[in-house]
Amino acid sequence: MTGSDRDRQENKHKELARDILVYLCAYNGATDTLEGIAHWWLLREWAERRLHDVERAIALLVDVGLVVKKVQVGQEPRYGMNVAKRDEIKRVLQEWREMNQKREK
Repeated sequence: MTGSDRDRQENKHKELARDILVYLCAYNGATDTLEGIAHWWLLREWAERRLHDVERAIALLVDVGLVVKKVQVGQEPRYGMNVAKRDEIKRVLQEWREMNQKREK
């Protein structure tokens, strides 16, 4: 493992430790198993924080036409792939894969 990989792992562990402490401060007296902490505490906190990020990412995809937004009265909007842009989506995904492979080298 390279130094930068170790640094990334250490930062990841510190971030998880911070998240655990945030949860414990928010829920006095909380206790759980390792599995419970990972599933109920951390995934819940992560999902709540990420909702805003997901909203922004979906808005970007809708803006460029790769995802369509469907609205029905009395329901929350639903999002799905713009099937007319399937080939473009595949090209975008391939470009991202190639960029990530170059970064990893």
